[in-house]
Amino acid sequence: MAYDPPSMADPRVLRAIAHPTRGRILDELDATGPMRAADVGEALGIPANQASFHLRQLAKYGVIVPAPESARDRRDRVYKLPDERGFRIDGETILSQPGGKAAMTVFKRTKAAWAHRLVDEVWSFKKRKDSFSAIVDQAMRLSKDEAAEFMGEIDAVMKTWADKTRGRSRDRKTYVFYAMLQPYPEEGKDR
Repeated sequence: MAYDPPSMADPRVLRAIAHPTRGRILDELDATGPMRAADVGEALGIPANQASFHLRQLAKYGVIVPAPESARDRRDRVYKLPDERGFRIDGETILSQPGGKAAMTVFKRTKAAWAHRLVDEVWSFKKRKDSFSAIVDQAMRLSKDEAAEFMGEIDAVMKTWADKTRGRSRDRKTYVFYAMLQPYPEEGKDR
């Protein structure tokens, strides 16, 4: 099974999702499913009007879409991800477009800061009441096709769990699973 979610190739999309609050909103929509601005505001601890602004920005670039089937009435604005599997950033195409290099630089900087924060948090060994943390760092020998197959299997497991736990519940909190699969970095190579 190949790991191939829908692709985003517009530099404006990177600008839209590089904002930390918007990244968090995407994570909540991924974990919870359709949400209103008030729901997002409650989950993130921000005012609903601020959540509404960020939702509109994400919708403007197609990163999220209206979910009228989840609305209470015609005035109710509810949003969801266009595809439950999320999306893949098509970096090659983005870099070839006007403004693509600058957008990619900002996006990479934001994602690197996020990854750094996650590593710092898990390695701080802070015990949070009613939560669980784990660190996995595993080296494997894979061909390119095997790496794609492996990520397909990981994607299937994550989708099973996301489907099983999607929705708001006072008993659950949003967890982040952050994983990278890449050839082992070569020493002395520029990044």
